Amino acid sequence: METLTRTLEEQRNEFASRKFLATPIAGLIAWLITGIAGMTMPPVITVWVLFISTGSIVYMAMFISKFTGENFLDKTKPKNEFDTLFMLTVGQAVLVYSIAIPFFLIDYTSLPMTIGILTGLMWVPFSWMIKHWVGIFHSVVRTVLVVALWYLLPEYRFVAIPFAIVLIYIITLFILKNRKKG
Repeated sequence: METLTRTLEEQRNEFASRKFLATPIAGLIAWLITGIAGMTMPPVITVWVLFISTGSIVYMAMFISKFTGENFLDKTKPKNEFDTLFMLTVGQAVLVYSIAIPFFLIDYTSLPMTIGILTGLMWVPFSWMIKHWVGIFHSVVRTVLVVALWYLLPEYRFVAIPFAIVLIYIITLFILKNRKKG
């Protein structure tokens, strides 16, 4: 018989046993769209594509979750405090636009770097939540690649950085799909 109150550790184990595919798929799509825009559109359009696509990741993930079996909007699932914590990390990622926007207003080419790094930081607490190194990997490699590409390929910042993030998402999805779940 299931108790009405589950411990935090039980909730964490339940949370960690999930697939976690919808959100990285949504991130991959958003950054892929941005990279394609960077190759084909003028900078003013690409900037808008980056803002809109990365700002839509959570909504895309909600939609995609219906197809991955995660169904984020399922109201029949028991409340899990780690869902709340995860949504707070998403909120944190949205708040970092307040750092990216002022730099963007000074140098629009800073946008792929600032959004690319700052929104990737939510992977660090995610790693702790699921007791797996994948989030640390994602965040650290993403940060290093984004900074390196920002300096190495200044003319291609809106192409190289988004496609590097797409590559990190592909690797991350592979790791998540093949990880042993608590």
